[in-house]
Amino acid sequence: MGDSVTDVAAGDRVVLSFNSCGRCTSRRTGRPTACGTYFPLNFQAARPDGTTPIRTPEGAPLGGLFFGQSSLARYAVVSAQSVVRVDGADDDEFALLVPVGCGIQTGAGAILNLLRPEHGDSVAVFGAGAVGLSAVMAARLTAARTIVSVDVVPWRLALATELGATHTVNSGTEDLGRCLADSAGPTGVTHVLETTGVSSLTELASTAIAANGTVAVIGAPTAGSRASFDISALIDGRTVCGVTEGGSDRITFIPALIDLAAPRTLAVREVRPLLRRGRAPPAVRDAKCGGLRTRLTCEHRSNAGRGARVTACGTPRSAAGRSPGSALLRRGPYAQFPPVSVAPL
Repeated sequence: MGDSVTDVAAGDRVVLSFNSCGRCTSRRTGRPTACGTYFPLNFQAARPDGTTPIRTPEGAPLGGLFFGQSSLARYAVVSAQSVVRVDGADDDEFALLVPVGCGIQTGAGAILNLLRPEHGDSVAVFGAGAVGLSAVMAARLTAARTIVSVDVVPWRLALATELGATHTVNSGTEDLGRCLADSAGPTGVTHVLETTGVSSLTELASTAIAANGTVAVIGAPTAGSRASFDISALIDGRTVCGVTEGGSDRITFIPALIDLAAPRTLAVREVRPLLRRGRAPPAVRDAKCGGLRTRLTCEHRSNAGRGARVTACGTPRSAAGRSPGSALLRRGPYAQFPPVSVAPL
């Protein structure tokens, strides 16, 4: 444990999220994702001085700190800025809360922190993956009149309906522009959240929103990708903006999401089969073609990801997952929580 770490102690349960400098104006105003050092801190795979906390057995440096943490590894050395303590969570609850720090925060935050739908508004969410479905659930908590989920995989759209979508569109077989007009009315959709990274969908969204409507772009296409807009169409107040991690102050927003999960206000997805070591590449291929099946569970106790406990001096403090609602948790790869060391990186 780094000497200057004060918010957590050895043995605390924590969830991990992005890193930021913790000192700039963006941090003080509750928008740490707008930190000027956000991208190098989270994606250059090293500390600001170019060093890395990870080395090979031979001592050669390895890239680390992806998303400020590289927590897919068995051990992670992270900045205190990336850590949010989870109070009062038992092993079962802790297992399902871990994804809150990334995809759930991103989708829900974009709706609740940025778009903030009002009474009578319409919301279209492009993409029904983890981020998009989190956005659908968050939109359900607002006064939005219409919630449209767009994807090309039928079972994802069915799941979106269970989670609160009032309309679904299979953009692989249906005319997306026409369907949006049919569901939201001729004036257009009030808000569009683009999570897929498909440039053509961002272009379409800019024409589908109403005057003073907003397109929030989360999806990240290949660097250098371009989208074209009719500038004249933006004059009456249409806005296209980017959003990172839901524009969240993770210190306050993650606990708020956890509070919503406790009474099952936010449902939890369960992915089957659980992925074992080396299965990530084929899982990505399956997800793209719809082969990785997902089902909704409204049970509060389920397996939804990996957790972490803070450790002192790298000494593991792990606990076996015990979930009466899921035998998969007991025998799957998430039965042990990987330890985390917290340091002022």
